Amino acid sequence: MTTVAEHLADALAAHGVTHVWGVVGDALNPVTDAIRRQDGLEWVGVRHEEAGAFAAGAQAQLTGRLGVCLGTVGPGSVHLLNGLYDAKKSHAPVLAVCGQVPRADLGSDLFQEVDNQVLFADVAEYVATVTDPAQLAHVLEQAGNAALSSGGVAVVTLPGDVGDLELPEGTPPTRWAQRPALPTPAEEALAAAATAIDAASRVTMLVGVGALDAREDVLALGRRLGAPMVLSLKAKEGLEHDNELEVGQTGQLGNPAAAQALTECDLLLMVGTDFPYTDYLPHGTTTVQLDVRAAHVGRRTPVAHPVVGDAGAALRALLARVEEKAGTAHLDRARSSYDGWREKQRALGEPGAAGDRVRPEVLAAAIDRHAAGDAVMTTDTGMATIWLSRHASMGARRRLLGSYNLGSMANAMPQAIGAGALDPDRQVVAWCGDGGLTMLLGDLLTIAEQGLPLKVVVFDNGRLGLVKIEQEEVDLPEHGTGLDNPDLAAVARAVGLHGVRVTRDDEVDAAVREAFAHPGPVLLDVLVDPEATAED
Repeated sequence: MTTVAEHLADALAAHGVTHVWGVVGDALNPVTDAIRRQDGLEWVGVRHEEAGAFAAGAQAQLTGRLGVCLGTVGPGSVHLLNGLYDAKKSHAPVLAVCGQVPRADLGSDLFQEVDNQVLFADVAEYVATVTDPAQLAHVLEQAGNAALSSGGVAVVTLPGDVGDLELPEGTPPTRWAQRPALPTPAEEALAAAATAIDAASRVTMLVGVGALDAREDVLALGRRLGAPMVLSLKAKEGLEHDNELEVGQTGQLGNPAAAQALTECDLLLMVGTDFPYTDYLPHGTTTVQLDVRAAHVGRRTPVAHPVVGDAGAALRALLARVEEKAGTAHLDRARSSYDGWREKQRALGEPGAAGDRVRPEVLAAAIDRHAAGDAVMTTDTGMATIWLSRHASMGARRRLLGSYNLGSMANAMPQAIGAGALDPDRQVVAWCGDGGLTMLLGDLLTIAEQGLPLKVVVFDNGRLGLVKIEQEEVDLPEHGTGLDNPDLAAVARAVGLHGVRVTRDDEVDAAVREAFAHPGPVLLDVLVDPEATAED
């Protein structure tokens, strides 16, 4: 006979899940034991459940399969929430299995009891508690299908006395459905959008992660329209390379060329993006928006011509309908501005006179120079993301992860852990802020214990740097942003990583090169200038 816990482990392995993340605890002991005995699964014990949820979300984003994390009764489940919210906002399919007090004690306010149905109601597409073994196969199937179909979170709760119970004889194995086919755009919407595009003289494209699987289509349409292409940060990994149309990012981490391309257009064509910062979008401009999610259309800026459906299908249909623009003056102006701005950024990335602190641009440029061509890069929210946006080139094979929708601190290291566990032979580089790293500092121990050869690079400015800038921009004195950090390289060495500390511009290049060549895990602690502001 098969127990509840064994059925769960078998279903995860059959789906292709390779790692389950969490902290062991009594209510889920049968589950972790079943994982131990399942050859296709590896249990990874983290030091904080939040790190486990971030790791699971990273794996889901990189593979398209379920990422899985566990949280035991009460506090263990509560700790998952931040990482699960990041998965929700990133449309990453994640299954969280949570412990609960025994069935007889449900609702009694027993020690550690929390109401998981309420706790996870906002973050999850599906929440259920298994109180009878006969429920499990059906509940688990619903949970996985909900997470995979929506690109979101599902939560299954197991009371402490359920995991060891045997399933009814003849219970079928759990099978999760394939993701549904993407909707086909409506002909009338395509025709109206094509008419509007033909009537415009200056088209700018704002392209997001929803177009990553339609790279050739989006480039073909952009070339026909002579349209400068502003990329969201999440589109950088697939659309930046070999793209003579792209003009970088807009918004707080953007550049003047992207702003110019948006300001000067008379039609904005948004493709697969839910770019949230309305102040950076053009106003009074005709907008065409292509998106697979109807709920995204028009929620950031008024849209005259919505096209709901698969980005690739929509782009190919428009390409067959729209006329080629006669000139490229609009594109040429934006690209000229972009080339000038990039030259200034390259100059900032060159080592200069050694000072008290390293210029962060120098560090970012060195990471880009020495990282592998297929590296997975993760970034903490804040200044580290700005430096990556401006100085890292993603090429054709690099991958990029961050908390780009939730905007959480402390995501880069645990996401790197998840990515590194998938393929220990692939280089993973975490661009960490000192605030983010120290928030979940304990999971440096997870890196050491798992022997993951991650490269953890810390932009150590002794500040919550972006908050400092935000305070100064509204004429407030800097307050509460200072961080009294230890020597983080020494901390890393104490827990089993190779630790290197850098204090001078002229030390950066060699330190990054050597750190990336080191066969095991490395923490590179670089003291960067706290006054660096990423001004244009």
